[in-house]
Amino acid sequence: MSSIAKHSPAPSITDFPALSGDHWIEPLRDGARVLIRPLRESDRTLEEAFIRRLSPEARRYRFLGNFKEPCKQLLDRLMHVDYTHDMAFVALAHDGGQLREVGISRYSATSDGQQCECAVTVADDWCHRGLAVLLMRHLIDVARKNKFTRMFSIDDATNEPMRELAGFLGFQCESLPDDPRTVIHSLSL
Repeated sequence: MSSIAKHSPAPSITDFPALSGDHWIEPLRDGARVLIRPLRESDRTLEEAFIRRLSPEARRYRFLGNFKEPCKQLLDRLMHVDYTHDMAFVALAHDGGQLREVGISRYSATSDGQQCECAVTVADDWCHRGLAVLLMRHLIDVARKNKFTRMFSIDDATNEPMRELAGFLGFQCESLPDDPRTVIHSLSL
């Protein structure tokens, strides 16, 4: 699924049949369409390539730190999804004859089992098209179905795209008094 034979033309996203259940073909604001579905263990190479393609700023915002290459331990942690306590949705599109990850949203339950920490990341060349909103709406819906009471995200205070997205989705923003560089966006579910 991660690559298409070179001798056959790549199907367009409109060639995918309409899917029900936990797979969706979603139109973006510019008319482009993406396939959104739960992350699978078989997506490991797509996830690694996605992280490698992110700009340094996007990686810093997503992981609250700087690194050049995702290590095996990070990838192991990101690929662990049990679909209840840990959930991730991946957005896929065709690019140059190959299926490419262009966005991801995820949550992980806190130790109390009532709350979940979330994150969303969109490929730099897919930003400002509405993809983050779609990914987060699917994530919020599943968190509600799984009976979480609160979703939150810990973010760099300079992350303007996340501040705008969180506000649009109804999250409240709170600064940390002991760390003015960090904010928490939270949503009652």
